[in-house]
Amino acid sequence: MKIEQLTPLLPAYLARQRWFAGSKPSSVGVVDHAQLSDRLHWVLAEADGARYQLLIGMVAGLPPEFLHGHDPEVLGVADSEIAFDGLLDPDLAKVLLSRLAPDEVVSRVRPMGAEQSNTSLVFDDRLVLKVFRRIHQGLNPDVEVTRALADAGFEHVAAPVATWEENGTHLAVVQPYLAGGTDGWALALTSLRDLYANDGDDPADCGGDFAAEARRLGNVTAKMHVALADALGTGAPDTGEWAGLMERQLERIAAQSTWNASARAVFEHLRDMANPGAAIRVHGDFHLGQALRTDTGWFVLDFEGEPARPLDERRERSSPLKDVAGMLRSFHYATAVALRDREDFEREAIVPKAQAWEQRNRAAFLDGFLSTNGIAGLLPADPADIDGALTAWELDKAIYEVGYERDHRPEWVDIPEAAIARMVPG
Repeated sequence: MKIEQLTPLLPAYLARQRWFAGSKPSSVGVVDHAQLSDRLHWVLAEADGARYQLLIGMVAGLPPEFLHGHDPEVLGVADSEIAFDGLLDPDLAKVLLSRLAPDEVVSRVRPMGAEQSNTSLVFDDRLVLKVFRRIHQGLNPDVEVTRALADAGFEHVAAPVATWEENGTHLAVVQPYLAGGTDGWALALTSLRDLYANDGDDPADCGGDFAAEARRLGNVTAKMHVALADALGTGAPDTGEWAGLMERQLERIAAQSTWNASARAVFEHLRDMANPGAAIRVHGDFHLGQALRTDTGWFVLDFEGEPARPLDERRERSSPLKDVAGMLRSFHYATAVALRDREDFEREAIVPKAQAWEQRNRAAFLDGFLSTNGIAGLLPADPADIDGALTAWELDKAIYEVGYERDHRPEWVDIPEAAIARMVPG
């Protein structure tokens, strides 16, 4: 099959994928391609200035069983064969794994679940193959940072087993599968649903109290930051640049908001800090869904950073409080999402429970974080400056969320807007 036969099918296919950044592309071209097997083709496509990695399978005859229910992942017919997302075919998935990790022998493969920006497959409940979809030139932070942490002895990440790299750019990574784990988001929602259904108002008296786990997660987060500083070094903090990035995002997302001036005052306070702590590599998109609780403790996942920010910005050193703010925002999101599961007439009475749960777990997480050995040297020396910087990072994250929700889940935009109103009333 010639690549020219596939090219006309790419625009409509890309427009249907969760990991494509935009609506239907105005132009699509093939930058590079290779045939990995007789039925599997690798394609690097460029659409509206962004590059995407495609693994395209081909099959003759009637659609196979594994394609049933996957119409959006089918490109169409090329050279009398059906072209489709090759990662849906278990045999082709094994072909790809064998190229990355030739010594691994596997029998079963399944998708890990719907993802926004990548595709992950689980082999024998032992290995995970993560294929990056949007490709940026250079090292992918998820591979780079995870490997650095593992090499530094940080035991709360799944160290890479193998990687796929071309011309200094990461295309995929194989890692151990953390069997039996439950992500923090699911645990938090379970805790909240138990609280909301309980007659009592105190989360501490609820059977699903999350505070002990929040404290442990805070401790692991601080250990992660200490390890990041040791493994990848520290730099002089540039609070002017940090505040400038926050202000530019504010202008992009909320230039006409009633709280614009108040937000600027918060960012200005960060700019004026005499001792803001150290600048280190950070997770960059830290929330409850990026933390997995297993029988052996918490593990941190996915170091790619916020997908809506440029790669260079995601790889810049920042304050550890950026990650702390992300997790605190996640606690608020959990309370709001769990409230949406309740009937309208119930919500008003449950709101105090939601607020109590959020405050309890914020406090527990911060206690675990701030009491960890070594973290104090990476933070502002003055506790008041810690509070001020944390407010700035939390506000910046909420503004980012407003833009993200407007683009992807407009029915959720009221969640970050409510948080902003709390922090900087208009």
